[in-house]
This record gives sequence, structure tokens and C-alpha cells, in this order.
Amino acid sequence: MRPTLAIALGLLATPGLASSDDEMNNPQQHEDFAVGGAFFQQPWVIAPASTTARDGLGPLFKANSCLSCHIGHGRGHPPLSDAEPFLSIEVKLAVPAATPAQQAEAATLGAAPVPVYGLHLQPFGIRDLPGEGTPHFTYTPVTGQFQDGTRYTLQKPALHITGLHYGPLAADTQFSARVAPPLPGMGLLADIPEAEILANADPDDHNGDGVSGRPNTVWDIAQQKDVLGRFGWKANQPSIAQQSADAFRNDIGITTHLFPAQPCSAAQTACQSLPDGGQPELPDDLLEKVVFHVAHQPAPPPRDTADPQVQSGRKLFQQAGCAACHVPAFPSLPQSPYTDLLLHDMGVALADNRPEFAASGSEWRTPPLWGIGLTEQVNGHTRFLHDGRARNLLEAILWHGGEGETAKQHVLAMNPSDRDALLRFLNSL
Repeated sequence: MRPTLAIALGLLATPGLASSDDEMNNPQQHEDFAVGGAFFQQPWVIAPASTTARDGLGPLFKANSCLSCHIGHGRGHPPLSDAEPFLSIEVKLAVPAATPAQQAEAATLGAAPVPVYGLHLQPFGIRDLPGEGTPHFTYTPVTGQFQDGTRYTLQKPALHITGLHYGPLAADTQFSARVAPPLPGMGLLADIPEAEILANADPDDHNGDGVSGRPNTVWDIAQQKDVLGRFGWKANQPSIAQQSADAFRNDIGITTHLFPAQPCSAAQTACQSLPDGGQPELPDDLLEKVVFHVAHQPAPPPRDTADPQVQSGRKLFQQAGCAACHVPAFPSLPQSPYTDLLLHDMGVALADNRPEFAASGSEWRTPPLWGIGLTEQVNGHTRFLHDGRARNLLEAILWHGGEGETAKQHVLAMNPSDRDALLRFLNSL
């Protein structure tokens, strides 16, 4: 069994590392953390069952527990072999919001649902209910070279869905494959004052550095209004609670007060007829404990900070312009997550062409880098970017385009020693 990031670092919900103003300092909080962890880790079962607190799986679903995707509370990955299923990676769907009705749906859902299939592909069904379809990737090579002549080969994924059991997808369906993001430090990200995030926004690139980060504005179900997006690959969720409830419903098929409907479209009548595990299947008090557990996953501190190669790599990181998006500090945080939580256009090569709220099809939220050097130790792989196409950190850099193109060109001009130092710094985070 691989360790969680917390165990790998010898940390377990250390006060002050998980949330700046909600420390775990009494027995009740430790109990809530443990109970939330149990509902995060243990699998859900089909209703009705004797395990009434954990029944209601499906009827359509992608995984039977949170831990199935967030292994060790860490980073998901695409299938690493032909025999491996799409487990810690989801496929999001949409159609262009062309009509007034579709635009109204997109205003609160982020995108317009695909007829019959909705916004999420769910490969599995309970009992005799067929799953919606089976996704898989094929890859084509993309070659290039550094200025010193060293050649490299990237792999470009193409998504295919076979075995569609509910009819063909709409001809204009948009697809986005996204791996499960790592969870440590989310409580700290939730605590950053909105003004600090917006201070880094430069949508019109007034400073002329080629980087024009802008916030996503998303629908907050609890508040019933548009707010700043912080979480998800396109900053498409406003809070840990809504992110968690969305995953319960669309990945596991578990309803909450935020998402009270089963994951069945109006056309999926057999899905609608199957029994549920209660209304909602995850009561508010248990959802709050899961959110508490996630919010108190400690942020990994940097390692080997005095190492000369790490220090050299940090300078190269700054000089290449990486810190324009992966900002080195927020005034309110005890350590840097190396993200601005803003959207950036990353170019055609990384585009999924599926807009979400204000995010365009080529915009992505800057992902935090803390803990990135522990990925192999915790998750047993080194796959990065939104769909896991990069097989290591250097490949992740080489896929940068758009606002990241200048930084990539700096890296392409580096000699092998500087490239090693840059990677040494990233692996120290």
C-alpha cells in the first residue's frame, strides 16, 4: 500500500499546515477528521444494503469511493496499460450553449449538457444497468529538440469512447479528460482572501509580460450567486464542499443536499427506476466531515531548500518566467502553493475546446506545485497535466504554449545542467 502525502511527510493534519484559521485543536475535530476519512476511503455499495450509512452507489457511476480516484490523497493518472480502466481520470462532456435554454443551463452548470448523457461520462452501472460507454486513449508522437540538439518525444492523446449504450453522442459533443487532482493544501487555498487572488489578475496584460491571468466566475449552489472559482482544472468550483458534493454525485452516484438528483438523465428511465440509499444518500453532517477531512490534508513543505542545485533551480524557475503564473507567495499563506488560482490560455496543443463558466476551451487554472516532487513516492507514477499526457515534469513544461510559450522557450534554451537544476527544484516542492 502506498503512503498518503501526509504519511510520506510524517504529517497528519498538523495544525497550521492545513488551514490558516481552522486548526485541529480539540478531540471533536480529530474525530470529525477520522469519520470524514472513513467515508472518503471506504467503498459505497448498492442499495438497499445492511450498510445503510454507505449504500446508494450509482445507478450510474465511475468509481465506488473517493480514494479510488485520489489514491493516497494524491494525483490521478490515465491508464498506464491497455488493461487498466479509466479510474482516476474522468471524462467531462458538453455541447455548445447555442440556445437560450442551453445558455441558462450553462450559467449554473458551467456548460450545456449533452442530450441523454449529461455532463459526465459514467462507464459503469449497478445490477443489469449498462454503463454509458468505455473511454480509452490512443497516442501519437510529437517530436522536438532543445537548442543544444537534444531530441525529445512527447505523446499526444486522442480520446475514444466505445460501447455507447444509450445511443450516439451529439455530433457537436465536446470532451475533456481530466485526472483527479492532488488534495493536500486545499484548506489553505480555500482560505486565501479573494483580494489576494484578484491582485495577481492581469486580463489585459497591462504589464506586457505576455501573461494575462484572469479569474473564473462560477455558480455557488449554497449561496445561489456567482462567485470566484478556486478549485478544479478550470477553477470551475467555488468551494471544497461543492467540489466534493459534485464528485460524490457525478463520480460515485451519491446524492447530497447540493446535488439531490440521481445521475440519470430524463431519457435514462431504467436508471431512474432503481432504488436509492436515501434522500440525500450522504447527509449534511457526513458531507461536512468529508469536507473537513479534505480541507485538513496538510500542505507538503518544500525539501532540501539549502541544496545548491535546488537554489540554482529556483533562480532558473524565476528567470524563465514560470513564477508569473506559479506565483511564489501569497501574503496570507505560511508557504507557497506555486499557483495564482487564475485562468491562463495555454495554447492550442493543450486545449480541450470545452468552455466551462468563463474559462475558454484553451484556458486552465494554474495547478499548485506543492507536493509535486512526491508524486512517484505516493502514487507510483509521474504523469502530469490535466489529462496526464506528460510522463514527467520536463514533458509537462514542453507542452506549455500560449501564455506559457515564453517560459517553455527559456527551458528549450537551457543546457543539460540547468535543466537538471530546474527539475531538481521542482522535485523539492
